[in-house]
Amino acid sequence: MGNVTSNVAARFAFFPPDPPTYDVHKDESGKLVLQGVTADKNIDVHMLDTEGGNKIIATFWRHPVARLTLLYSHGNAADLGQMHELFNELRAHLRVNIMSYDYSGYGASTGKPTEFNTYYDIEAVYNCLKKEYGVKQEDLIVYGQSVGSGPTLHLASRVKKLGGVVLHSAILSGIRVLYPVKMTFWFDIFKNIDKIRRVQCPVLVIHGTDDEIVDWSHGKRLWELSKEKYDPLWVKGGGHCNLETFPEYIKHLRKFISTIEKISISKPAKQLTSTPRIAEHKHCKCLRLKAKKEKEES
Repeated sequence: MGNVTSNVAARFAFFPPDPPTYDVHKDESGKLVLQGVTADKNIDVHMLDTEGGNKIIATFWRHPVARLTLLYSHGNAADLGQMHELFNELRAHLRVNIMSYDYSGYGASTGKPTEFNTYYDIEAVYNCLKKEYGVKQEDLIVYGQSVGSGPTLHLASRVKKLGGVVLHSAILSGIRVLYPVKMTFWFDIFKNIDKIRRVQCPVLVIHGTDDEIVDWSHGKRLWELSKEKYDPLWVKGGGHCNLETFPEYIKHLRKFISTIEKISISKPAKQLTSTPRIAEHKHCKCLRLKAKKEKEES
């Protein structure tokens, strides 16, 4: 059984850009800035301590009239330096604040990328939103792209009053990307198929019908298992890492944001609560699989 676990870990791995596409340094005023990324006075850069003992980089992209904040977890083959153009577009078109971060071992974040470190990472970012920006639960939407759906659903399954969840090219679990298994094994990773059932807020699922990495069936099943289903977006002809290029992507996402804004306004505001600690036992530049890479290189 240990060999099976090792095999899964080897084939479903993290691929941080090497070298990282940016660096972090302090400017003359002592403020942290991203070197290699176009300067923007409406971006705050944070270095956060995690429960896993690492220091991760997070960026808060402020919109002057935003009511909602998007907490964005990217795929496993990108870092923040590669995401800044997308965040600029999303901030402008959706009129939201965006909080994003690099997983442990990505970009200028320290440590090693692992499943459980991504959980510690998103918890640290969540707590930063609470303490530094006073973001209220109903005004927070968590967004997970590909492997980023793992930490996203980890948080969403524990925080019961979030505004909403967006699952973009999401996975049911690590093993299910590789094999069409019908049950969840103890050694599986990112068990989203189990966690989606505990999410108590509206869920938008976006998936390409021609996704070559994570089959469309993953998105359809996650949508079916959601308690509060929002109209899904099945992008006809969409692959795994190109959904943002389709016009219906931003249109549908904007509609979802508008719906959550109306719900948020109609409900009494609640402050973000402290994040529950991880209780599980440790047994796109979006998603890459080692097996696929090896095949391409052979």
